[in-house]
Amino acid sequence: MPNLDMERAAGGRVAGVDEAGRGPLAGPVVAAAVVLPANLSAELAGMLDDSKKLTAAQRLKAFVALRASSAEIGVGAASVTEILRLNILHASMLAMRRAVIRLGPAPNLALVDGNYPPKLGCPVQCVVGGDAICLSISAASIVAKVIRDRAMDRLAIRFPGYGWHTNAGYATAIHREALERLGATRHHRDSFGTVAQLRLALTISG
Repeated sequence: MPNLDMERAAGGRVAGVDEAGRGPLAGPVVAAAVVLPANLSAELAGMLDDSKKLTAAQRLKAFVALRASSAEIGVGAASVTEILRLNILHASMLAMRRAVIRLGPAPNLALVDGNYPPKLGCPVQCVVGGDAICLSISAASIVAKVIRDRAMDRLAIRFPGYGWHTNAGYATAIHREALERLGATRHHRDSFGTVAQLRLALTISG
């Protein structure tokens, strides 16, 4: 279970940073930065874990509790256009920078999930698997996931048929079948394998 050991060791104002949406075929990548309250309650701490381990209902409950607490939360995103221009790794780093900027004053340290240190305007410590061992990163993973899922829910209304309200843009069977049947939208990442292959097939067949 995640804990506060890294935050306590660092001291000062420490932000956990994580992203959601590196792997999907469609939609933005979203990042969050979270500075947990100094008086973090045991109840809220118990809700926080790697967002992938939580159900949608558990993520939402934790998200609402974080918003209701005195936690500082910053959210940033990078669009599909930016993903295609920069590549998904650098677009993710851009989203993280935007999330940290929205915290206001830079934190004393950013604990970032993964092994690639983004330039955030403050000291950075990478934590591999951080969303499962570090509470502030767990919080950031939950915020990023909930915000991105909500964005994909809105896009699903405007672009029906791809199942984005359930697959969040990932390459499920329903999504792949819809791509073949309906083609790609402007929210699809053309450089990603399945989408690129479809574009090539349509070009050749046309």
